[in-house]
Amino acid sequence: MSNSEGKVPSFCSSLLVLTAIIAILMVGILVFHVDLHILLILGLLSTILIGISQGICFGKLSDAMAGGVTRGLPAMFIFILIGVLIGSWISAGTVPALMYYGLKVISPSIFLPMAFLLCSLTSLCTGTSWGTAGTMGVAMMGMGMGLGMPPAWVAGAVVSGAVFGDKMSPISDTTVLASVSAGADLYDHIKAMLYTTVPAFMIAIVLYTILGLQYAAGELDLKDVGLITSTLENSFNLNPLVMLPFFVLLGLSLMKVPATAAMLAGALAGSLVGMIFQGMSIAQVLTAMNYGYSTASGIPLVDKILMRGGIQSMMWTFSLSFIALALGGVLDEAGFLNTLISELMTRIHSAGALVFTVIATCTISTAAMAEVYLGIILNGTVYKKCFEEKGLKPAMLSRLTEEGSTCMGSMIPWTTMGAFIAGTLGVATWDYAPFAFLNYLTPLISIIFAYLGMAIFWKGRPNRLLSGKRPPVDK
Repeated sequence: MSNSEGKVPSFCSSLLVLTAIIAILMVGILVFHVDLHILLILGLLSTILIGISQGICFGKLSDAMAGGVTRGLPAMFIFILIGVLIGSWISAGTVPALMYYGLKVISPSIFLPMAFLLCSLTSLCTGTSWGTAGTMGVAMMGMGMGLGMPPAWVAGAVVSGAVFGDKMSPISDTTVLASVSAGADLYDHIKAMLYTTVPAFMIAIVLYTILGLQYAAGELDLKDVGLITSTLENSFNLNPLVMLPFFVLLGLSLMKVPATAAMLAGALAGSLVGMIFQGMSIAQVLTAMNYGYSTASGIPLVDKILMRGGIQSMMWTFSLSFIALALGGVLDEAGFLNTLISELMTRIHSAGALVFTVIATCTISTAAMAEVYLGIILNGTVYKKCFEEKGLKPAMLSRLTEEGSTCMGSMIPWTTMGAFIAGTLGVATWDYAPFAFLNYLTPLISIIFAYLGMAIFWKGRPNRLLSGKRPPVDK
């Protein structure tokens, strides 16, 4: 496809652009340890310069930057609402209550599957795999050690649970990024992920149960659990009614209420619960929505997850997405992405091959750039037009970017996510990776389903698990 000046960029110049962006990011992150924002700006500048060398005027490229940002603004507003919602829910005692009641039901005979489920619930409610690993995950590691269980097993269950919520929660930044990058509706994206994540989740539960039965007769060291639960009891009113905001958001989501309206309702419910049950003033509630919950308990293990949220906490991700969308607009306007994808698509003739290729390139680019966010953004942008031309729904693409980037990012030692989790849990990435069942089962199931003609979402057809015979992707 040609750019707005009627010129078709060569494959070599298009590859040069992509290589330059990846090189800037890799060298900046791994060698100079520079923040992603400035590196993306340098990538944007290099793309603009190459575009100008191809005969595209700067005015067109400037308009393309604005267009890229404009297309993503409605979804980017959700980033703001994520911060509002988390600040509201923590202030209301919703998140603390879910942690408290979850920890109360754990026992040695079902420790591993319960660790997986508790981390899944924590990440689903908070939208963060990092925060889950640094709080609930640390507690699970301590309990597992007290039981004499191999640390790699426990870490694998923690990582699987943390990633589950990170990719499935409507208040997760990676979930929103994937839907924005692919141009998919947020809830369509989440529903599409259910087709592969639910089977992987169920298999993971069975596998963790089988592993855990070997330690069923052990005794848990409940020191960390007692510390967390007693701190939560002393800091919040934990009656079951404080979980109402969670069920408000869940109910509205199931009713297919637009994400913005559902999140606003969930935040409002959290505010009311905070004032009624936690004795917070209107000013305190509004401050928590902007700056996050800020009342320290004095227990670092608890404060790591509770002292967070608020609009300001989302500005790092918001600004990163802003720059990335501008870069995507320029890449699209200049025609670089279309040239690369057109060359790649000539070698792909089935839906199975397409799914495998997208997941593989997402994993490779995440490893190359050492960052899950960039793997999602880059591949969502690169393949968006291709999926549209092939007649596939945007939610299909957004699902694949999560499977290739979000699921696999924590399995790669040098990514920011992999390095953080390994350092926080005290277990090497290569050691826990074989036991992070959900992380690699999800993309594997997606690839197998695609080659069987299953869970492929074509425009004009309802989403369903079985899509019939293996349809070609050539149109």
